[in-house]
Amino acid sequence: MPKILIVHGAGMNMRGKAQIDIFGPMTLPEYDEHIRKYASDLGVEVEIFHSNVEGEVINKFYQAHDRGVDAAIINPAGYTTGYPALMAAIAQVRFPTIELHISNPARRGRESEIARACRGVVTGFGIYGYYLALRGVRDMVGDAAKRSGDKK
Repeated sequence: MPKILIVHGAGMNMRGKAQIDIFGPMTLPEYDEHIRKYASDLGVEVEIFHSNVEGEVINKFYQAHDRGVDAAIINPAGYTTGYPALMAAIAQVRFPTIELHISNPARRGRESEIARACRGVVTGFGIYGYYLALRGVRDMVGDAAKRSGDKK
C-alpha cells in the first residue's frame, strides 16, 4: 500500500475561521476527515501533518525521505511564495510531491514558487482536489513500481 505524506502549510489551521469567502467553511479537521476517507477508498496510507513553522515542514519532508514514503501532497498555503529552503527540500527528496490548493491562486493574481519544485499541481477543485491528487500519486507510484518490478 503506497504511503503518502499530506502536508498542510502555514495558516491552514485557520480554514473555516477566516477567508471563508475564498476557502469555504470547512475546518482543517474536516479536511483531514475527507482526506482519510479518500485514502481508504483509494487503498493508500496517509500521514497528515500541519505546521506553521517552515523548519518543521522541511524536517518532515526529510524524515519522510528517510522512512521511504512514496509521495507527498502539500497545500503550502502561507508557504506559497518566499520559502526557498522549503523548495530545496521538496526538490531533494526521492519521492514526487504534488502541490494542491483548494482555490485557484492564479485567480487572485498569485503564482506559486513551490510549484516549481513539484511534479504537478492541483488547484481549484475544493476538497475534491485531495482525491484527485491522491489518485494521481497512487497511480504514479504504482506505475513506477511496475516498471521497477516492485509491488506497491
